[in-house]
Amino acid sequence: MFRNMNPGAIGIKGSMAEVLPLAKDAGFEGIDLNVRQAGSIAKEKSIDEVQRMFADAGMRMGGWGLPVDFRKDEETHQQGLQQLPELAKIGQALDCTRVPTWVRPVSDELPFKENFELHARRLRGCAEILRDHGCWLGLEFVAPKTSRIGHKHEFIHDLPGMLELCDEIGTGNVGLLLDCWHWYTAHGTIEQIRSLRSEQVVYVHVNDAPAGVAVDEQIDSVRRLPGATGVIDIAGFLKALAEIGCTAPVTPEPFVKELREMPPAQAAKTVGEGMDKIWQAGGLA
Repeated sequence: MFRNMNPGAIGIKGSMAEVLPLAKDAGFEGIDLNVRQAGSIAKEKSIDEVQRMFADAGMRMGGWGLPVDFRKDEETHQQGLQQLPELAKIGQALDCTRVPTWVRPVSDELPFKENFELHARRLRGCAEILRDHGCWLGLEFVAPKTSRIGHKHEFIHDLPGMLELCDEIGTGNVGLLLDCWHWYTAHGTIEQIRSLRSEQVVYVHVNDAPAGVAVDEQIDSVRRLPGATGVIDIAGFLKALAEIGCTAPVTPEPFVKELREMPPAQAAKTVGEGMDKIWQAGGLA
């Protein structure tokens, strides 16, 4: 595992060339790949230029978000699917092969069975293209009970349910985007993590939860920096991942408003300090 930054997740904007030194100075070991930006650089110069950019900074590539909106109508899904092979080819050329996305925990149109079949079909199409280019798809369940209130039909919102979807897709290159926030709000256990194989964990998110709020009352958009409160057992979470040999990028996604009001270098440093804290607690330093 390695400490990875997704700039957008902490409110940092800029090109990869601009973000790489900020992340490096803040103690991160990698950043997520902007795959479309990488494609533009490859066309203007070469794919080697992207590799040099990361190598010169002494940084690794994390992952790149699935650019297919499978949550909307079929036309929108197909449009994204048509663009995926070209982007997957870039990821393969750069050996950046982890492609995470998230799954809505509700539907106001489809009952569970029909929604499950729809997701399996659409995500299988994505996974087949990614597999042809040596890439893995990571699926994130969204767990807070508050995220499901007021909707007609519930959908997958825990680890066992997402593993069932991975199995149904059946392409051999689909696993989890495992977020400690959603693991916690799903009442997840350390044993669940220990039961996984390393290849089933494609990508990892870390953050913490506000203190004094019951687990079923936690709100998805209200989080804390990794290790800030100790509400989530991040040390146990990371130790369990290390036990199974997980090699995924570990990326903070705290949704803390104050970060977006800071200068980029300060925001990166603030989150980097949180990552150092949990890295020590998890015995990874």
